[in-house]
Amino acid sequence: MNKEKSNGVLILIVEDDLPVRNLIRTTLEAHGIKNIWAKNGAQAILEASTYNPDVVLLDLGLPDIDGNEIIKKIRTWSDMPIIVISARTDDADKIEALDNGADDYMIKPFSVEELLARIRVTIRRLQTSKQENGKEAVITSGNLKIDMGSGCVWVDDIEVHLTPNEYKLLCVLARNMGKVLTQKYLIEQVWGVYSSSEIPSLRVFMATLRKKIEPDSGNSIYIQTHIGIGYRMLRQPEQVK
Repeated sequence: MNKEKSNGVLILIVEDDLPVRNLIRTTLEAHGIKNIWAKNGAQAILEASTYNPDVVLLDLGLPDIDGNEIIKKIRTWSDMPIIVISARTDDADKIEALDNGADDYMIKPFSVEELLARIRVTIRRLQTSKQENGKEAVITSGNLKIDMGSGCVWVDDIEVHLTPNEYKLLCVLARNMGKVLTQKYLIEQVWGVYSSSEIPSLRVFMATLRKKIEPDSGNSIYIQTHIGIGYRMLRQPEQVK
């Protein structure tokens, strides 16, 4: 098992089911992606702290430690992206993992094409974050541009006027491009403290924000809804005007 991290991507697979682990490893290797693996929670924490992988693919149902505890432990010292791959299908399980710090959540059985797509999105977000680190960020997606330094937003080079809460909401989504953010997380970031009574307000602000930035508010390309869970902002290529 090659554990050397080169200029490429290194992915940690945390999975106790051998056939599933082998499927993921074979898929990654077929696409030239280096990987290391762990079959339990203790080994996962050791590998993550030793090799600092670019992405962690994490099963929740491990034999020694629940995957949510691993997410919490990693988040005490690293913001490395974590994609959960689990057989747990309840929204409550997804919300718990995302609230604990997971970046994405896939349900078993999964297609390898979708897995690769999720990894690509995560890597793009990570690379963009590194590029923006240490300078006033200007985040773009398609023809949407957000200047964090000036607090201005443009769509098709036309400035869009947002309310303070709409702007806060857009910035939180943009800084976490490609990551599913729960309703709880968004409310905490925008209103300062979580209250379930703010969920209707979040939906209203999301609807008004979409009307202002989406080319077609009935067919959102920038903000994706995960029903019962939260929202994700998608990075789009620049569109032809």
